[in-house]
Amino acid sequence: MALKFTKMHGLGNDFVVFDGVRQNVSLTPENVRRIADRHFGIGCDQVLIVEPPISWNADFRYRIFNADGGEVAQCGNGARCFARFVRDQGLCDKDEIVVDTDAGQLRLVHRSDGLVTVNMGIPKHAPAEIPLDIADEAVSYEVVLDGNAWSFGAVSMGNPHAVLRVDDIDHAPVERLGPLLERHPIFPERANIGFAQVVDRHRIKLRVFERGSGETLACGSGACAATVVGIEQDEIESPVQVDLPGGSLYIAWEGRGRPVFMTGPAVCVFEGEIEL
Repeated sequence: MALKFTKMHGLGNDFVVFDGVRQNVSLTPENVRRIADRHFGIGCDQVLIVEPPISWNADFRYRIFNADGGEVAQCGNGARCFARFVRDQGLCDKDEIVVDTDAGQLRLVHRSDGLVTVNMGIPKHAPAEIPLDIADEAVSYEVVLDGNAWSFGAVSMGNPHAVLRVDDIDHAPVERLGPLLERHPIFPERANIGFAQVVDRHRIKLRVFERGSGETLACGSGACAATVVGIEQDEIESPVQVDLPGGSLYIAWEGRGRPVFMTGPAVCVFEGEIEL
């Protein structure tokens, strides 16, 4: 089975995107792992598939698979690339599109400056909705890792996130704590783990250990989660520039019950065909 694909990235968070509208795309977890392999495949953090919509008011369905083969419900950087892909491929010429995801619908807007803004939806704070195996909702929680207590904020942006405050992002224990907290029993569906350093009231630095992919150069939903947690903990205020290893995203959130808006670039790298 030969499939046409496009390699894309959002701030270095890279994707292999398949058009599932004009070709039949049915991937097994093994297929995804092979595609994502940087030595024996194309190489990417996630595989994205564009499919026909499942709702009457949507333009497309947006599906996301992590490098380990597991399907997930949300990826903000991928959403921007999705918007760029459907326009570049002539699938849709609208400035604003609506896409179905397993986490609900997203609205993607092409801006005149070439950036893409994504309405990431309303963040969820209740532990059962994250999900987080803790009875009562709080602004911060505590977990013991390697014999030490760590505080973190938690929120769902359509996928579960934990955000830890650090003083120096360059020396944050991402490689050590990321895998431990990602798979901690407190997160029944695992979680994306963000390490955030506050620079000032409108700027943070962030590194993210993504579930199923490891540390990536950028994480859009992670930038949104870190902004929400930082605002809730009164460390920062909207709008917020989030500096990630791959570049900067711009996040706006006006508080509980309101959606989060993320703005950033989406870049096409190359096109090709792979035999599966």
